[in-house]
Amino acid sequence: MTAPSASTSDVLEAIRAALAPHGLFLRGTVNFASRTAAPALEGGKPAASVVLIGNLGGSNWEPFSHWREGEPDGGGKDPLDTWSKQIISPVAAAARATAWFPSDPPWQPFQQWAMRAEGLKPSPLGILIHPRYGLWHGYRGALGFDREMPVTGETVVGHPCETCTEKPCLSSCPPDALAGRMFDYGRCRAHLRSGEGEAGCLAHGCLSRNACPVGRDFRYAVRQLRFHMAALKP
Repeated sequence: MTAPSASTSDVLEAIRAALAPHGLFLRGTVNFASRTAAPALEGGKPAASVVLIGNLGGSNWEPFSHWREGEPDGGGKDPLDTWSKQIISPVAAAARATAWFPSDPPWQPFQQWAMRAEGLKPSPLGILIHPRYGLWHGYRGALGFDREMPVTGETVVGHPCETCTEKPCLSSCPPDALAGRMFDYGRCRAHLRSGEGEAGCLAHGCLSRNACPVGRDFRYAVRQLRFHMAALKP
């Protein structure tokens, strides 16, 4: 995909081209001024930069679903993680980068990286909220490089939750899992096991997430919502 002498811009363009058919995008870049705060690349050398990869809206759902239909076991226990690795790992190898995934140790601070790279901030649900895509986006992996990379993606300004006066997400959660200072996953999962939870959030997606007015045009399709909710249910 890239030659050893390729410029950093050429490397990123080749990565974009390889990810595009799978509905994945370069979400942002973190360059580490201090190597003490940088993750270790394969071989132990500190990374100079990290480039985040993820979906915008449901951009990855159809490619992922098509892949899953062709797998004998439907992709296994964690099909989205497996698919992400199958797509991103060869891209990383071709770019001479180290690949990291949110599902695998060593656990990397994806949320902190995203906040630095894109300027995003957490919503009451804990999901980072984007002023355009709202709560409908995600991070599927990251590439670590031994040299600084150009800035990718977009850096946003402001926090949509600060200007949202009604905050419908807070009043739309049946088990009041957002009543405390942090999202109560235990209360949420207990609700999903109930008849009300199965008919509501499990069938149609998190009601609080659906109530957010930001990025409604990028809301996940019902099948994708059900997939993610099923993964949350114990």
